[in-house]
Amino acid sequence: MITDQEKLARVSKDLMLEEPFYGIFLIMLNKVWNKRIPTACVSRNTINFQLTINPEFWNTLETTHQKGLLKHELLHIGFFHITDFGHLKNKKIANLAMDCEINQYISSTMLPPGGILPSSFPELNLDLKAGTNYYYNQLLQGANDKSCPNLNNMLEAMGNGEETVIIKIGGSPSDVQLPNHGEWEEFEGLDEATVKLMKTQTENILKEVAQQVNKSRGIIPGEFAEILENIDCKEPPKFDWRGYLRRFTGGSQKVYTKKMRRKYNKRYEDNPGLKIKPKRHILVAIDTSGSVSTGELKEFMHEIAHIHKSGSEVTIVQADTAIKKISSYRRGDQFEVFGRGGTCFQPVINYYNEQSTRYTCLVYFTDGEAPSPDNARGRILWVLSSGSQDNTDLPGSTIKLN
Repeated sequence: MITDQEKLARVSKDLMLEEPFYGIFLIMLNKVWNKRIPTACVSRNTINFQLTINPEFWNTLETTHQKGLLKHELLHIGFFHITDFGHLKNKKIANLAMDCEINQYISSTMLPPGGILPSSFPELNLDLKAGTNYYYNQLLQGANDKSCPNLNNMLEAMGNGEETVIIKIGGSPSDVQLPNHGEWEEFEGLDEATVKLMKTQTENILKEVAQQVNKSRGIIPGEFAEILENIDCKEPPKFDWRGYLRRFTGGSQKVYTKKMRRKYNKRYEDNPGLKIKPKRHILVAIDTSGSVSTGELKEFMHEIAHIHKSGSEVTIVQADTAIKKISSYRRGDQFEVFGRGGTCFQPVINYYNEQSTRYTCLVYFTDGEAPSPDNARGRILWVLSSGSQDNTDLPGSTIKLN
């Protein structure tokens, strides 16, 4: 007879093959069985999170729904719902908002029956994949003005301790599995240092998962791209890119606004947060010659992430003795190196001269081991790696990363 643990191992293996990021993430977490909880939830394991699963509920699910259940709990952890959303005072609505967000990242074939989605609240016309804070504010408003019967029924059932409730979607009755995050109560009252430590531990796990996925040439899910970029950029830049680039806003600048999925609006509670920044178009050259080590390339990419984070549109040109690849920088993209031959700065300088009206400035990351180029024009910053030798012959400004 197959044990529950063996069944879980099989499902984990299937998830690993289908969605490697979630499969590796799952392997790195402790899993326990507990009949006292109604379904499954995230619980505490010292300074780590773990998955707690009711074996009786687990065995009622089909294999595809078991995978969806695991993915659901992993999304709660990866979206930092437990550590980052203490400011949401109405816990029932917060639970609905969190489930409403993460269930959208689970395919309809994997999502267990009764999963809450934006379509569960038809009267509210909720945006898709808009973030927990947005759903919380919209549901809170709907509860206050009682404009959504399905929401009212859910809140009443949750208040009565019920696990499911019948709602109407498109005039048809539908069973909904109400979120029960009862085990999360053990996280309440934790001191700030412990919460910060648990969050840091989760960030380290996500980074390690992403590294393993990249090594196996897998794909980082889009829902984690922004989260991973924010984690990577927590390490401060080695150069004040904001201060430097502020002096080069004369060309290719525009203002853009973007709704932030994980930021709430402090002035207007019913609206998502907005990011408003000037946009510059920076040409970033990377020396991909054989003399540049893998460690130096990682150092370069870390600084490029901060250039992008400063509010700049970034185009990357990879070159050794010739230009090998030109591409737009997008957060979360896997960086593949093209080149690894000799070094010559002239091809990039020629390209920049031809496209000078398109770019605000050129930032060239290199170890500096090549002759100075000719006919260099425009705004150029040479960024030498921390392990390189100084090169004072390069035209324009030069800095060395420390």
